[in-house]
This record gives sequence, C-alpha cells and structure tokens, in this order.
Amino acid sequence: MRTYPLKTMGLEEAKRMQFRLVDLIQQEFNGKEILNAGDYGIVPGLGRPAYTAKVEHVLARFFESEEAILVRGAGTGGMRMLLMSLLAPGETLLVHEAPVYPTTETTIKAMSLTVVRADLNDLQKVRAVVEETQPKLALIQHTRQRFADSYDVRQVIEAIKERAPGTIVAVDENYAAFKVPRLGCQLGADISTFSLFKLLGPEGVGCVIGRKVLIDKIRAINYSGGSQVQGPEAMEALRSLVFVPVIQAVQGEVVKETVRRLNAGEVPGVAQACAANAEERIVLVQFTEPVAEKVLEYAWRYGAAPYPVGSESRYEVAPMFYRVSATFLTENPSLGQTTIRVNPMRAGADTVIRILNKVLAEATH
Repeated sequence: MRTYPLKTMGLEEAKRMQFRLVDLIQQEFNGKEILNAGDYGIVPGLGRPAYTAKVEHVLARFFESEEAILVRGAGTGGMRMLLMSLLAPGETLLVHEAPVYPTTETTIKAMSLTVVRADLNDLQKVRAVVEETQPKLALIQHTRQRFADSYDVRQVIEAIKERAPGTIVAVDENYAAFKVPRLGCQLGADISTFSLFKLLGPEGVGCVIGRKVLIDKIRAINYSGGSQVQGPEAMEALRSLVFVPVIQAVQGEVVKETVRRLNAGEVPGVAQACAANAEERIVLVQFTEPVAEKVLEYAWRYGAAPYPVGSESRYEVAPMFYRVSATFLTENPSLGQTTIRVNPMRAGADTVIRILNKVLAEATH
C-alpha cells in the first residue's frame, strides 16, 4: 500500500494554534461572559442568539474569513446547507473522479445536480474539465477519497479559479479541520464546512466559513428558531475546540509510532501498515491472511471500539478498529478481507499493538 497523507501539525504548531484561538476568544468575550453558559432565542437585529453570533465571529477571525455560521446536522448538515443555498436543482457540480462521501452523495441526488468529474491529482485535466463545463460550484474533499490521492488543495483551487473565475470553490474539511495548518478557505477557496461534533463539540453542530455573500445565503434559509444553534451549544463547542489542536497532534504522533512499530514486525500476521487520511487520520493495517473480518469481530472483546460515534467525537477514547472507509472500499472491495483501519483516538501505540497481538492470535487459530 502506498498512501499520501496530508501534512498535519506537530505539537509545537498545535500549541500555537491553541494559544491563538484562546487569544481571539478573550478579545471577543469579557471575563464574565466567558464564564456564562450562553443565551437562547432569536435576538432582534441578529436573528440568532447573541452568544452564537459571538462564537461565529471568533471562528471567522480564527480562519481568516469574512463570515461563519453554525448549523444543525454536524458535517452532513453543513454540506447540505452549503449545496442547497448555493446551487439550484440541476445546476453543475464538479467533484473528484472518485467515490463521493455517501451523505454528500445523498444531497447531490436529492437536488438532481448535474455532476461533472475531474481527477484532482491531474491539474491539466482539472483545468480542461473546468474550462469546458464552467461548473457553478466545485467541491473538494480535503482528506483522501482514494489510496492514490496526492493532490494539493491549494493547487487544485488555483487551477479551478484560473480557468473558471466565476466558479464557487467549496472544501469539505471534515477530518482535516484543526489537523492541517490551513483550511481551504485560507488557501483561496470561497467556502469551507466541517463538523464540530468531530472536534469534541456537542452532537449535531456544524460550521460553514467563507465569503460573507455566500454565508448570507445560508443564513437566509436558516432563520427559524428551531434551526438556530443556541448559545449554550455554541459556547460548549467553542470551549471544546480549545483542546482539539494539541489532542490531534498527539494522536498524529501515535499514528506515526504505531506504523513504525508494526512495520518493524512487532505483531506477527501484519504484512504492512501505513498512515493515511482515510477519512480521519488513521493506521491502515494489512494482514498476511484474509482475516480482517475476524479481527473486527473479535477486537471489541479486548477493549477496541467496534464502530464510530462521530469519528473523533468526545465519546471516543478507546482505539477504534473498523472497516476501511466506504469510499476506499467502493474503489477496491477486496480491502474488506485483508485490511482494517485503526484510529488510536486517545490511546498510545502500546495499547493498539497489545490489542492487535491478542486479536490476531485468536483470529489465526
């Protein structure tokens, strides 16, 4: 297996990101406000809770963008709001020549969008497709959809803008936010979206960040009281974000150590391991025998989480042993027999390797 993981932040860079976020929070909230839970309701003149508006202002400044909006439905909700607000049914959407993330595919089908595809790994093909089709919106997934994906998000954005300046460029930042140094909206894209539930926040909260004229369109269809992310939820999400950069940097170090030790032969029965962004930052473990299904069947008995909650949500502490992502399996179904993904979550490499040794001893006898 050969993969092309994204460049993620080390511990020192993650600490600087944490400190910058806290500094921006302190500039927006006074000392008493930051200790309050937050307000409820549609405040006149804001159309949402005042504390929600303040949190959105912090996030917009943090990601160097004009505007931000918190939405319901986590990452899926953010993507749906983005597509529904910026595209009319039947309009043209450019996507990568790869399986689309399933919940995004649902929205694309529901809106009867006209989909055109380009291999984002080949900038010449991207330019040619964009120039010919002039799509209304181009959607880039920051993390990988295929093993072979190696595209640089900034370069893809520049290629699209070069040949179709009027195309809106949107980036799906799920599993990338607070791991990579800069999001798509900081690299030239018009808008970015991600789940705050995947970043230790409360269930069901997503975020869309970008140009004000685009965020205003989302806000225009998200005006009802029941649609609003209430102040206490917004404050809970913001406080949780403070811890994310360092936690993710530590997790990245564990992924590297686990890959190194598995490839050094610490677990009999492992043919190869590699780091990947397939969806989240994980270890892909390939076995010498087709025992992946048995490994997943037994691993929970030794303390491994057998399925995700939000994929890196606040509830996920134990390492997760799970099937390879749906987009990877669509491209190569045989991986289901030989390969699993391991997300260390908050565990260390010793824990992951101990579980693998015990499970493989049982699965191969």
